[in-house]
Amino acid sequence: MLTRAEAERLVSTVPTEPYLAGRWDSSRSTDTFDVIDPVTEQRLTTVAAAGAGEVERAVSHARTAMDEGEWGRTDGSVRTVLLHRLADLIEARSEEFATLESLDIGKPGFEPRAIDLPQTIQTFRYFAGWADKVEGRSVPTSSYMGRPTHSYTVREPVGVVAAITPWNSPTMIGAWKIAPALAAGCAVVLKPPEDAPLTSLLLASLIEEAGFPAGAFSILPGLGAVTGQALIDHPGVDKISFTGSPETGHKVALAAAKGFRRTTLELGGKSPQIVFADADLDEAARGVAVGIFANQGEVCAAGSRILVARSVYAEFLERLVERALSIKVGDPFDEGTTMGALINARQLGRVCEYIAAGVDEGARLITGGGRPHARGFFVEPTLFADVDNAMTIARREIFGPVGAVIPFDTESDAITMANDSDYALAATLWTADVSRAHVVARQVKAGAVAINGWAPLDPRVPWGGSRLSGQGRELGWAGIEANTEEKTVTAVLSYTVSAD
Repeated sequence: MLTRAEAERLVSTVPTEPYLAGRWDSSRSTDTFDVIDPVTEQRLTTVAAAGAGEVERAVSHARTAMDEGEWGRTDGSVRTVLLHRLADLIEARSEEFATLESLDIGKPGFEPRAIDLPQTIQTFRYFAGWADKVEGRSVPTSSYMGRPTHSYTVREPVGVVAAITPWNSPTMIGAWKIAPALAAGCAVVLKPPEDAPLTSLLLASLIEEAGFPAGAFSILPGLGAVTGQALIDHPGVDKISFTGSPETGHKVALAAAKGFRRTTLELGGKSPQIVFADADLDEAARGVAVGIFANQGEVCAAGSRILVARSVYAEFLERLVERALSIKVGDPFDEGTTMGALINARQLGRVCEYIAAGVDEGARLITGGGRPHARGFFVEPTLFADVDNAMTIARREIFGPVGAVIPFDTESDAITMANDSDYALAATLWTADVSRAHVVARQVKAGAVAINGWAPLDPRVPWGGSRLSGQGRELGWAGIEANTEEKTVTAVLSYTVSAD
């Protein structure tokens, strides 16, 4: 693991301008924005901000690359080689990625090393395997006016994909969008998060090094209100893949609707974790704590609504508080730190407002709630007990290290409360009863249900939600379907059977 000083020097090696048309280019971009360290509140670097002109050029080059250029003529077997080469390059530089995520986002380095980077590498390798296996179907069809027919389908790339990624896990979630699109043969224009663009810019440099043809991939750092808006409004974009807030997701959906363009929207959640009385309480407390406090709670699938059987409620609270108190909040580069800082001052203020709302509405604050350091965007691991499911802290996505613990009496009550939410992204069940686990999993409204483990991600299985959590799926075969159009071909045959 690098020291903070070494990590700050590493930042100077990362490109800080748009990459489009196969080259890094800041010649036409006069606007910039600063990237701020959430721990020190100091500037890490300054990045050139792409504007409407860069968006126009990137989309135009992407379209040309697909319709007339080398990328459109690159078959699946070559795309497989390129994606595997990219995965190898990421693996060789994985320590740099993990270090930059710690510095840029404020998370402890063990998290990107254990989750984000392995998932990123696996995702590119998984979709490398699909690139030469995107097949159609042969469909038996009846005759056409007495003549036999032969029908089949082919899957073709959807076109130019605008990928807009969030700041909480930009490397991993970037891979979720980029890998299936490139595997399918689409051209990708990535708009990275302005709060944490460094790993995305490093990834772009490796995509260039891997040898992808010019126009197959572009990256446009910039502000959401400028660069992101220009990208989603551009009529040359065929699909928009966005991860972020429901409010921004709604704007994306409206912009896409103007041209009936496709979207994949992952918009967060308020995920329940249900702890049944027969669960291993020590294991459940450990897993529930991870689901609340991992990445400072800045996780779309954060299991921040904890529904606990009343018969074990008090006992479980004790174990959960112990877990919260064992967390060391501080600089990710300090030895022993297990939770870092929130991404920015705005997010810090938002989380503190929710904590105040919990107290005002009568929830019992049992640990945390304060700021442990005068400098940096830090918040203590926070738990509320005796929460009602109608309270603000049980309804809204806080995106911070705040858990709301709610007692339940019956299995039916737990399912009702779990489903009483505007979100439907993920859920976790803690129980020793295999039958109960599968029965309840079928009744809980969520895009992904985990049993006895919080959010076990894998690129082989689809990810996404419904309601305010969005629409569409990423990863798995669903990732290929989301980036392809199915074309039907029917031939009316002239051959007839001889009477002889």
